[in-house]
Amino acid sequence: MAIKITDECINCGACEPECPNNAIYDAGVTWKFSDGTALDGVIDFGDGVTLDANESQEAVSNEVYYIVSDKCTECVGFHDEPQCAAVCPVDCCVDDEDVRESNDELLAKKAWLHAE
Repeated sequence: MAIKITDECINCGACEPECPNNAIYDAGVTWKFSDGTALDGVIDFGDGVTLDANESQEAVSNEVYYIVSDKCTECVGFHDEPQCAAVCPVDCCVDDEDVRESNDELLAKKAWLHAE
């Protein structure tokens, strides 16, 4: 799974600095795969899709903070629980039912994001 931020978000920003993958962004802010990761240059998703890790991507939300599911590992390999959910004062960081990943898949994503 990944975590998502619901529209109950009060835009306090408590979650953003807690993310070890830099997967959380303020409303309307563009994001990059290279932000806070070891990814650089052309990255291959293994399904024929490639893109430049340094290229800006469109904001997922223009209303509230958002989490990029392709960068979210639910803090697996870093912490015992998702840190965004742990610090959220309004409990709006919840499981994203549309993005389901096993623990092994989350660990593999962590290794991909932070390979040295």
